[in-house]
Amino acid sequence: MGLYLRDPEHCAPPPEMDPKRAQVYRDLVFANLSTLISGTFPVLVQMLGDQRWRTLVRIFLRDYRAHTPKFGEIAEEFVEFLASEPAALEDGPWPPFMVELAHYEWVEMALQQSEAEPLTPGDADSLLERPLQVSPLAWPLAYAWPVHLVGPDYQPEVAPEHPTLLLVRRAEDWSVRFSTLTPLAWRLLQRVEEFPALSGQAQLLGLAGEVGSSGSVEFMASGAALLRQLQGEGVIGVAT
Repeated sequence: MGLYLRDPEHCAPPPEMDPKRAQVYRDLVFANLSTLISGTFPVLVQMLGDQRWRTLVRIFLRDYRAHTPKFGEIAEEFVEFLASEPAALEDGPWPPFMVELAHYEWVEMALQQSEAEPLTPGDADSLLERPLQVSPLAWPLAYAWPVHLVGPDYQPEVAPEHPTLLLVRRAEDWSVRFSTLTPLAWRLLQRVEEFPALSGQAQLLGLAGEVGSSGSVEFMASGAALLRQLQGEGVIGVAT
């Protein structure tokens, strides 16, 4: 029965089961899965249209074996499935940015459902002297495609020269906010996660060295202002 429910085009229902009853189960399983995950990917669903979306869900149902019994995590596994570059998707009219768009849309749901706690507001004056941490509710992301702009009226066929750098964070009111990051701001957040033992001052000095601005008073002042801004938005804080 399971093979039939997953792949009714190539697998017959059990011989002892009434075909009409089997088809009811088949349609229910597919409809429930499609409804379950479609709400997480409204832009992708709109862009693909009903037929291509149904085809994509059918491929997922047929080829993927879920690793979680939790319905709320199926959307994450759907993104992982797309990112695994399954052979079934190598051909066909799939947008080249589909995987990144799906991930971008999933992030919003993931942050809304996250049980992580926000950072405790700290003293901005200690940002330079103490090691820093990035809030688990603030995700710096890099995409090859401008996923925040993609929609029915904008579907690029060639990725731009430079990546799209975004910060997605959950605010105090539980709303999920998206903003673009400069390459320096994105790299600073990346460094905080890569080198958690460094103080804010050491992070700025290291970043200055990376971009050829060692010894620049202006760079260090701008960096300190950026740290204060990020701390005020709950993106970073002093490590505990």
